[in-house]
Amino acid sequence: MADALTVIPAGVLRNLADKLYEKRKNAALEVEGIVKQLTMAGDHDKITAVINLLTTEFTYSPQANHRKGGLIGLAAATVGLTSEAAQHLEQIVPPVLNSFSDQDSRVRYYACEALYNIAKVVRGDFIIFFNQIFDALCKLSADSDANVQSAAHLLDRLVKDIVTESDQFSIEEFIPLLRERMNVLNPYVRQFLVGWITVLDSVPDIDMLGFLPDFLDGLFNMLSDSSHEIRQQADSALSEFLQEIKNSPSVDYGRMAEILVQRAASPDEFTRLTAITWINEFVKLGGDQLVPYYADILGAILPCISDKEEKIRVVARETNEELRAIKADPAEGFDVGAILSIARRQLSSEWEATRIEALHWISNLLNRHRPEVLMYLNDIFDTLLEALSDPSDQVVLLVLEVHACIAKDPQHFRQLVVFLVHNFRVDNSLLEKRGALIIRRLCVLLDAERVYRELSAILEGESDLDFASIMVQALNLILLTSSELSDLRNLLKQSLVNPSGKDLFVSLYASWCHSPMAIISLCLLSQTYQHASTVIQSLVEEDINVKFLVQLDKLIRLLETPIFAYLRLQLLEPGRHMWLLKALYGLLMLLPQQSAAFRILRTRLKTVPTYSFGGEQPRRTSSGNPYQILQHMTGGSQVTEDGDINPNQDRCAKT
Repeated sequence: MADALTVIPAGVLRNLADKLYEKRKNAALEVEGIVKQLTMAGDHDKITAVINLLTTEFTYSPQANHRKGGLIGLAAATVGLTSEAAQHLEQIVPPVLNSFSDQDSRVRYYACEALYNIAKVVRGDFIIFFNQIFDALCKLSADSDANVQSAAHLLDRLVKDIVTESDQFSIEEFIPLLRERMNVLNPYVRQFLVGWITVLDSVPDIDMLGFLPDFLDGLFNMLSDSSHEIRQQADSALSEFLQEIKNSPSVDYGRMAEILVQRAASPDEFTRLTAITWINEFVKLGGDQLVPYYADILGAILPCISDKEEKIRVVARETNEELRAIKADPAEGFDVGAILSIARRQLSSEWEATRIEALHWISNLLNRHRPEVLMYLNDIFDTLLEALSDPSDQVVLLVLEVHACIAKDPQHFRQLVVFLVHNFRVDNSLLEKRGALIIRRLCVLLDAERVYRELSAILEGESDLDFASIMVQALNLILLTSSELSDLRNLLKQSLVNPSGKDLFVSLYASWCHSPMAIISLCLLSQTYQHASTVIQSLVEEDINVKFLVQLDKLIRLLETPIFAYLRLQLLEPGRHMWLLKALYGLLMLLPQQSAAFRILRTRLKTVPTYSFGGEQPRRTSSGNPYQILQHMTGGSQVTEDGDINPNQDRCAKT
């Protein structure tokens, strides 16, 4: 200190702390000259003493003018040192950086000015303080004083120039600081950060792409900034990085994929679009690197397929197709269980398009990796069953395709039908609204006879008789009216002459007995008219209530449909089909005369020709048992077209 006082005149020190800028400036010029002479003389001890004096007595002084003078003095000393300044930077720079946080805005301004002049002198030697300077500039970029901000911008540009031409800059040491600062929300700081990222990325010797995962999330965060300029700058930087990724042979896709997946769910539309666009490129470029992240990526894509923004929907669909086309192997890390978990979760989405694509994924996995999918069947089966109640017909049809694919194995087929009947039992609305759609589609996918036989076997032992009756009525209506079941109807029509048809009739009979109208319909369809008549005669023991009459009304109307055209034509030969006539008249007798069904059936019967009645008497079985015909059929008897049992065969059966 004493050495410095002997070197610098008292008047110079006094002017250095003056309130007038011109006096401080002139004093600083004198300090510059003194230091220059000491440098030429090589007296670095006295130079150190001068710097210490300026630091302790001025820059750390409680007086603002002293601090201003100290800053301008340190800059002047650096100019005086010229090429020798590097060895004194450890003394000069810290007090200047400390002044960046001064309460007085003018002191902060002079700190920027001082560091600017210091940087101009030392250039590359300045790099050792880069992180501290960057941190200080980051804060000053959001300074409340416009003049300080302006001075900080000038200093920032100079520091950028120095960094781009320096070979001593350490990106490894800088990245942790950048990553920490990327979460700042201040718009000025964000502009500052994006500016630095862009500059550093433009330097050929600095590998910013390799560190992209460290600050990628911060850039995506800026895409939702309220400032259009910041959003534009962040988007521009991201676009540049994406182009570099496309051209780079080695990229860490995994870490970035995790970030993109999170950002694809952003409430901000622009952020979602950018994230899904990046994911799209990653799926095309990433290859094996992305296999462990397929489930997460799928979890991001599926919701975006139903996005309100069309651009996002288009990119998401394209990405989904790209991902599904990749032939991934479970042996190579492809997690079938994780994919199924995502698809199962998305089946609960409120958006139809997302649910549809989730089902496509399950179907795709079943086709490619059936054994692995069946291992996780218990995890998804209940959800797939619940999806049968989906409000969308397209979703229900796809669910049925998935179920049909699972049900290729006999044990899973049985499980499907049992669960389906259970769901119909606990949810009557499902049977009412979707029963026909579900049953018809299953018949197409899994063979109608197989489905009906299984349903019949389950319903035969159903303890809830009311449900069994409703279910059988529904199955019967589907059987009689659906085009998909035409082959099944044709087989039943031949039940008197075809062993397969007879076997089917017998397998349906027991469960169809849960509903009088259903068993009558089955008999009429199978042309077992004598048994139909016997069943009708037995209905006198039933409670003929409104439900009964409603079902009877439906049956009469069905008889007028094309399905029963063959039956109506048989009425042209009343002598040959006496049991048919008796059955129809029996139905007529059960109907109230005022009902529309009564008028319809009576009108039909009036058209039956009467001239062939004479002399033709129907043959009768020896027993009045309404189940006699079924017993004969199961015993192997031959039955005529009208339901009569061949007497010779009957005698053979008895013997």
